[in-house]
Amino acid sequence: MAYRTEKDSLGEKKVPAEAYYGIQTQRAVENYPISGYRAHPVLIRAIAMIKKAAALVNQELNLVDERRAGAIRQAADEVMSGRLNGQFVVDVYQAGAGVSFHMNTNEVIANRAIELLGGKRGDYSVVHPNDHVNFGQSTNDVFPTAMRLAAILLIDDLLGEMERLSRAFARKGQEFDAILKSGRTHMQDAVPVRLGQEFAAYGVAILRAYEQVRHAQDGLRELGLGGTAVGTGVNTHPRYQALVVQRLSEVSHQTLTPAKDMRWAMQSNLPLAVASSALRNYALELIRISNDLRLLSSGPNTGMAEINLPALQPGSSIMPGKINPVIPELVAMVGFQAVGADAATAMAVQAGQLELNVMMPAMAWNVLHSAEILKNTTHQFSAFCVQGITVNKERCRRYAESTVALATALNPYIGYARAAELAKLAVKTGRTITELALEKKLLDPKQLRQILDPRRMTEPAPPLQEARPTPKAKKVASKRPAARRAPAAKRSAKKRARAASKKKRARRPATRRPARKKAARKPSRKAKRKVRRPARKKITRKPARKPKRKRRR
Repeated sequence: MAYRTEKDSLGEKKVPAEAYYGIQTQRAVENYPISGYRAHPVLIRAIAMIKKAAALVNQELNLVDERRAGAIRQAADEVMSGRLNGQFVVDVYQAGAGVSFHMNTNEVIANRAIELLGGKRGDYSVVHPNDHVNFGQSTNDVFPTAMRLAAILLIDDLLGEMERLSRAFARKGQEFDAILKSGRTHMQDAVPVRLGQEFAAYGVAILRAYEQVRHAQDGLRELGLGGTAVGTGVNTHPRYQALVVQRLSEVSHQTLTPAKDMRWAMQSNLPLAVASSALRNYALELIRISNDLRLLSSGPNTGMAEINLPALQPGSSIMPGKINPVIPELVAMVGFQAVGADAATAMAVQAGQLELNVMMPAMAWNVLHSAEILKNTTHQFSAFCVQGITVNKERCRRYAESTVALATALNPYIGYARAAELAKLAVKTGRTITELALEKKLLDPKQLRQILDPRRMTEPAPPLQEARPTPKAKKVASKRPAARRAPAAKRSAKKRARAASKKKRARRPATRRPARKKAARKPSRKAKRKVRRPARKKITRKPARKPKRKRRR
């Protein structure tokens, strides 16, 4: 392999002759052979957009001559197209703040611009990576802008896939709307629910996550580009910040705004943390839904088997005919990775000191990686799983009829206590609530059919008035039936005499007795005690003197 020799402030180093990168990139390749992962293509495109916008503004402000600025713009366009992605060779785990990746970009654009102007790679007198490509810029404002812009671009693609997944669940909700099945809470039988309602709720969950991610994306649009080294804008034209953000908006076709405080934009990476947590929350919903689909499709003979997932590949190397829920399994694993990426991002975001957070390469890698795998997984989940789901109607119907929680629907008609007894009997005998209710004649068959109507049971509906016992009927039913009275001839003589005397007393005219004079009451003992007596005089006696002891001589 042929080499060229380049020189920097640390000395000379050989660089592959065919490489567009230069000496600083070569040092980074030697220093950081860590993971083998390279920068995300969207991050490369985003930083090339920044270089193009800066070249436009520097030419407009007469800071870089038209010839060099034009070559830089043309080289940046080639990088944006992806043609030169192979020249970005720095590992994602690299020097703090992304200096190595930034210089990789400056060197590739400079060497390509040199070629466009008729020079040879490495002849930086034609176009210099620092003096021309990086004029008015610093890693400290360029890299945070690049990772925010890259996140915006990648989240755009993710939002499209999320919207399609939400619509796929909504369509399945309509398709399965008439399928009644047993609900389950605490992994136990619950009141019936329509399968369509479950799937419609999954669609709403994806839509709510979509709204969170879109809101987080909006927070990334405020940029500190133009703040250079510490957010003060040193070595920039007074008009540079507003102009470069405006040109970047035009180049990227995104709505971007200059940060009101460039120091804040450099010190804080809160927008990246918000975006990362929104991706994590979406991942949590995907994990939950994928687990539900695995449960609902478990079987085919010894599980729930309420739904069928598309068969994509054989599921076992030893068990013939086994088919596994491979896409929901994939979705769960990708979700775990996104949750882990968010934890790493959170640690990096809090690790800034004073004017700069140097942990930005870790943030960029984790947020972009998370967005990328969630985007691709969402597409596969929709196209290769959700859209092909079918239902086992008979299994769903049997579970809906077998759930002991069906007794809940009878509460307004027979009461909670009797419904609970019915549920216990159903568990004990293995018979359905419907069979037992009909056998015990608790309700009319027609009324029972109305009460257990699938639509009525799975939506708010008032109780059927004709099936509910009236208050009067309840009162009569609660009392014991009165014993039949014996005829008058068979009553005892004693009872007859008692009845006759009552009639006599009732016929007598009422006579008023003369009122008795109340005798004067004698005072009680307590009253006597309360009579006040004159207080006795207290006699105070002087204490007797003690006899004096005779002193012994």
